[in-house]
Amino acid sequence: MLPLKDLNRSSTTPHVNRILLMANVIIFLVYWLSSNNILLDQRFSWAIGGKYDEVTGQVIIPGEFVMVPSDILSGQRLYTLFTSMFMHASWLHLLGNMLFLFVFGDNVEDAFGHLSYLVFYVGCGLLADFTYIAGLLFAPVLNQAFGLALPSSLMDGVIGASGAISGVLGAYLVLYPRAKIVTLIFYVILPVPAIIFLGIWFVLQWVYGFFDLSGGVAYFAHIGGFIAGMILAASIGRERKKAREKRLRI
Repeated sequence: MLPLKDLNRSSTTPHVNRILLMANVIIFLVYWLSSNNILLDQRFSWAIGGKYDEVTGQVIIPGEFVMVPSDILSGQRLYTLFTSMFMHASWLHLLGNMLFLFVFGDNVEDAFGHLSYLVFYVGCGLLADFTYIAGLLFAPVLNQAFGLALPSSLMDGVIGASGAISGVLGAYLVLYPRAKIVTLIFYVILPVPAIIFLGIWFVLQWVYGFFDLSGGVAYFAHIGGFIAGMILAASIGRERKKAREKRLRI
């Protein structure tokens, strides 16, 4: 299922969401141009973003801004928890993330408010990283207990905005469960309620994560970000949304 747009018009201009979209695109464009020796050279791209397997998208050589779990656990390069949110392995990786952020982010920003949305976004990204690291630490136990093929290498680099965007999806589910999402399903375009679209998406993350159906993707970061987004939306976002709607009625 691929979301094309939502039928849920926001009442404010999503300035922060647009800045996040532009920042991700510009940063990847600089990386891509340098990796192809068009702007600067490959050495610059490897230094900032690392080198990736062209087939799987996995990090082969971690760059300066790539989050490596073993570094975080040893208290080193903690800034990569933030910078890794703006790095992507390929155009497909970038465009997929940005499509979801574009479709769902404006309404979540509308509910939280501009500055609070930025804090929310970064917070979900950080919690997603911590969930992923925790999943790696407990992977050997789960593998032995349930026979699952969970990845457990703390040396593999992690990049992408997926964890933070998963938080946006979780918040959208809580705040706008009945909103219609115009969705491409195979060759058919249908309006699907958000609770169904996002519910299926969330279940798939568990399935992919536990059975490692697509290696190299940090599914437990998606799960952690989604749950964090739901909790923050239920505890903070709903009240802000109600207050905004009350002001509009006055």
